[in-house]
Amino acid sequence: MDRTNGSTQGHFILLGFSDRPHLERVLFVVILVAYLLTLVGNSTIILVSRLDSRLHTPMYFFLTHLSFLDLSFTTSSIPQLLHNLSGRDKTISYVGCVVQLFLFLGLGGVECLLLAVMAYDRFVAVCKPLHYMTIMHPQLCLGLVSVAWGCGMANSLIMSPMTLWLPRCGHNKVDHFLCEMPALIRLACISTAAVEGIAFILAVGIVLSPLVFILVSYGHIVRAVFRIQSSSGRHRIFNTCGSHLTVVSLFYGNIIYMYMQPGHSSSQDQGKFLTLFYNIVTPLLNPLIYTLRNKEVKGALRRLLLGNISLGKNL
Repeated sequence: MDRTNGSTQGHFILLGFSDRPHLERVLFVVILVAYLLTLVGNSTIILVSRLDSRLHTPMYFFLTHLSFLDLSFTTSSIPQLLHNLSGRDKTISYVGCVVQLFLFLGLGGVECLLLAVMAYDRFVAVCKPLHYMTIMHPQLCLGLVSVAWGCGMANSLIMSPMTLWLPRCGHNKVDHFLCEMPALIRLACISTAAVEGIAFILAVGIVLSPLVFILVSYGHIVRAVFRIQSSSGRHRIFNTCGSHLTVVSLFYGNIIYMYMQPGHSSSQDQGKFLTLFYNIVTPLLNPLIYTLRNKEVKGALRRLLLGNISLGKNL
């Protein structure tokens, strides 16, 4: 049996929903609008956090990184996805597939760890408020973000080659619209138990361990909140922490389902729609969640807009 990889053919064919052209046309419009809104929303968060000095705090430093991460994550795959949905050309070069898989896995891992860092920030802010600025000093914040980026990319450096080096016996038709790990594993013509086992072990470190840390942090936060006598203080904490918990729930719900069972266990159509949600809906909702529930961000947006209007009138 010929066990040559798809790389010898120079490309992969991303089937996506090619058997349902009407669905592809609908998805193209929906995804294009969602992508543009994602670009605007996350760019606004970054811009406001940088321009408003009142938001130069650890919480917004991490939020800026989350928005940059979401921008990078969607941009690494959505243009290719739109190209795939817009016409009959469903091919992606082998190099393009390698880059897409590496970024998809790497940036996803970074986000898992960054959400844990943000939970630690909220834990210190609520449980040790008097020491907050002493503990969360700029060097620590930068160090935590660097560790998140480093570990996420290191995870991808392990998983991407292992996935792509699986013998595929000449198969290059991926039943997905992205070069995504579960879909590529399904192309293998040998047993993938070892690769899936390693993926599971790495997922425990990159996905489940941060999630446990987040849950433990919020357990301490909830206990601290119930000791607060002021109802306004409790409401403010619930607003900021509620935003973060909502983002965590959206992100982790999908990624655990997809990557803790990477091979053949979930239906292919279900996997495609979960990837869409994970890749489109979550980055789109993050800016809305943080702005709608956060008076500081809304205030900064208002000051920025009013300042621009005043400047325009003076000119």
